[in-house]
Amino acid sequence: MTLLSRFPSSSATTQFQSTKKINSFNLKPVFTINCSSNSQKTSPFTEKHSVERYNRDSWVYNSHLQQPSSSSSSCPLPSDENLLRDYDIESQLPELKKLLEVLREKRENESGSHRRGPGNVFLVGTGPGDPELLTVKALRVIDSADLLLYDRLVSNDVLDLVGPNAKLLYVGKTAGYHSRTQEEIHELLLSFAEAGANVVRLKGGDPLVFGRGGEEMDFLQQQGIEVKVIPGITAASGIAAELGIPLTHRGVANSVRFLTGHSRNGGSDPLFVAENAADPDSTLVVYMGLSTLPSLASKLMNYGLPVDTPAAAIERGTTPQQRIVFAELKDLADEIASSQLASPTLIIIGKVVALSPLWPHAVKETFTSVEYR
Repeated sequence: MTLLSRFPSSSATTQFQSTKKINSFNLKPVFTINCSSNSQKTSPFTEKHSVERYNRDSWVYNSHLQQPSSSSSSCPLPSDENLLRDYDIESQLPELKKLLEVLREKRENESGSHRRGPGNVFLVGTGPGDPELLTVKALRVIDSADLLLYDRLVSNDVLDLVGPNAKLLYVGKTAGYHSRTQEEIHELLLSFAEAGANVVRLKGGDPLVFGRGGEEMDFLQQQGIEVKVIPGITAASGIAAELGIPLTHRGVANSVRFLTGHSRNGGSDPLFVAENAADPDSTLVVYMGLSTLPSLASKLMNYGLPVDTPAAAIERGTTPQQRIVFAELKDLADEIASSQLASPTLIIIGKVVALSPLWPHAVKETFTSVEYR
């Protein structure tokens, strides 16, 4: 096994070194969120109680949120995540309502005698983390937004590109903590679109690849709201390219399959894996699969995938904090645990992994090109 980390350098060459309509709440404020600037400092993404999140969304808390102090050394949050979430939403309500009123007045003033219809909702994919992988169209839509609802896996570098006049609101989810339920996100999108706003829904990767963008699009279209999708580079493509792994390769892999490692019912068992997923001539890319990988790998090998199949696990791919574990399939789960990889981690399984210039093992087999007929 080899663990590789990506470090920012002064040169242009990347260096590798071994190593939701808004619900009402009748809650009373019982504490103040006060987070340290050291909290989650190494993450390129928005962690649930990070100071970056509250600074970015400070407009929505107004006087409710005590600004973090540079001398603070801890993040004294209550252990009850449900209480924290409810108070968080209750603190946001006054400013969200104010913004809705401002947008409605603006819409009425601009409409005159011709009533203007509802605003637009844009589902925008921001790629796996590197801001230079954003599309030109995504940048243009972000620049024209009134309100941007963003997920955890929209990188901080991407969010830094948002203009000063746009309003940002975190609606991300992590294991055990959903800042907004999916239904609440639907209602937020609907409320602001009905007020005439240009609403941008920022999602990591591509919004229609394991991003629940289809659910949001379906809900809004049923309410008569126009939805436009701006595709993003999905993690499989962006991260594989970063490592020099071709997801398909003549004579090596003639297909690629994307699989979610999450089960709708939770637990460590992944979604049903058909026997044909264990195809040695195909590439398997697993999103969100850290917790279910041991079970998945066992199933794949039981279905006949060779135990020495090359594999890679990539944490925080395409960001300066990227870390990579290379291993054969039989060893991958143990090596991931040993290296303590954290979410988000993408897993790539297949012979194409050995084509990466970073693959540390001696290639036992020479791959030959075969013309497809």
